[in-house]
Amino acid sequence: MKKIIRLFLGASLLSATSCSLLDTEPQDFVTPSLYYTNETEMNTALNGVYATLASTTLYANNMLGRMGLSADIGYESYSSDYGTVGDYDVSPSDSKILTYWRDLYNGIGRANMLIKYIDKPELDKATRDNIYGQALFLRAYYYFMLVVRFHNIPLILTVPEDGNRESVQIPQSDIRDVYLQIIKDMEEAAPLVRTAAELNSPGRVSQSTVYGMLARVALNMAGYPVNEPGMYAKAKEYAQKVIDTGTHALNPSYENLFLTYIQDKYDVAESLFEVEFWGNNEGTYTTVAGMVGRNNGIYCTGRTELPDGQTLIEKYGYSIATTRATPYFYNLFESGDLRRDWTIAPFNYNSTTGEKVDVGSNYWIRSCGKFRREMDLSTDRTGNYTSINFPLLRYADVLLMWAEGVAADPANNDEAELAQAYEYVNQVRRRGYGLDIHTPSDVADLEPSGKSILLDDIKEERARELGFELLRKDDLVRWGDFGKQMRYLKQLANAIPSSYTSSYYANAKRYYNSATDRDEIWPIPTYELGINRRLVQNNGW
Repeated sequence: MKKIIRLFLGASLLSATSCSLLDTEPQDFVTPSLYYTNETEMNTALNGVYATLASTTLYANNMLGRMGLSADIGYESYSSDYGTVGDYDVSPSDSKILTYWRDLYNGIGRANMLIKYIDKPELDKATRDNIYGQALFLRAYYYFMLVVRFHNIPLILTVPEDGNRESVQIPQSDIRDVYLQIIKDMEEAAPLVRTAAELNSPGRVSQSTVYGMLARVALNMAGYPVNEPGMYAKAKEYAQKVIDTGTHALNPSYENLFLTYIQDKYDVAESLFEVEFWGNNEGTYTTVAGMVGRNNGIYCTGRTELPDGQTLIEKYGYSIATTRATPYFYNLFESGDLRRDWTIAPFNYNSTTGEKVDVGSNYWIRSCGKFRREMDLSTDRTGNYTSINFPLLRYADVLLMWAEGVAADPANNDEAELAQAYEYVNQVRRRGYGLDIHTPSDVADLEPSGKSILLDDIKEERARELGFELLRKDDLVRWGDFGKQMRYLKQLANAIPSSYTSSYYANAKRYYNSATDRDEIWPIPTYELGINRRLVQNNGW
């Protein structure tokens, strides 16, 4: 069973990080200069930096199918999100965008405070380095989450002076400079944190976490809008460092991999980093559960009593299914690919009998199936909150990034590396077909056809392998494909016959008709523009 990290402790004990990084009135209970005095307090503060990940504004709720991150592979059907970023009806005053910005900068502020006091207590070098390395990585990761979705952001690496509003009038940094700082922090952090083999817990930052995420950062820097192709080679280099550990491997079963997230277990071989949740937000510990499976599960809200005495949601788990797959996504999967019916649920629940009913050819109403609550081992699956963990980085992604680093690099003409890139992609595909990953397959394998074709294959393979793991929109933007793909899905949605009157069809039309090219990034929140007079709104907003 995974170890429980009660992140709420650190979140409640942190110093002056208030509703906005740029607010100057502290709202916390501990004076920083009187804290950070021993290892316990340093770890509590570090837990508070991690707690940002589990915020309801981020991976515990809003990002899980409520912020448009599935782009062309899934639309959002939650009526409460109409008129928000959830269906691409975005404005600079959008509350989800504001809280996304605010809480990530709060996490950065917590990391900055911990870094400021890292030398204060008496600690052995290994302990100090490990705490410092994790804080550095998390700060960099939070900046990465900001820069990929806003592009133009302030880079703040120190603790603002208390009560001095002018000290937080900070302009946006050049986007390339932000990426370079992210890479600098992560590269410094890598040798300081423990190896994945030593740590045995993907809920904390390991060297594999850092190098794998560096590969993702490098690919984003190589693409739009920075467009620095030399970073493709760096992405391959970072991914190679993960591969060379010998610690990681693909789970032989795609389904079993996701059962580890659902059932409170670790797969330390494939899962390199995940957001940990625990409990159901009842009782003493009320801030560590999330909505994984509730937001992005298979639709089930009925309280009808079934013949076995259970209600529908007691049997299968309550889910509002904000995320619905598109026909485009469904048709990306080829015959025999077992990932399709696990990623995209092929059934709904009969509200009278509780039986699973095949959806048939109605491809617009299929729920995300990766985080199905019926397999949660919890004794109560009827509420909003779950203990299901959410994957942030998997070994399959590392293999695909290594391959993309070769296929997309205009300077790489190494035939042996191209062959290896095909092999890594084919290993991911073989697992998807339920085959041995090291045995060539006429059914699953891509035929070598050159770099450009492999890159096109990787773009589709990333959707199949990583669908609904909140990477799709970012991928489309860095490839320069976002506008094209959203216009294509708009055509598909508008082709739905008017005689199809289900709200799901209307939701799909709303979602894809609202999206425009400017939605590749989010606007700077209006509230922040009012606090920091040196911020400039993004183009188009």
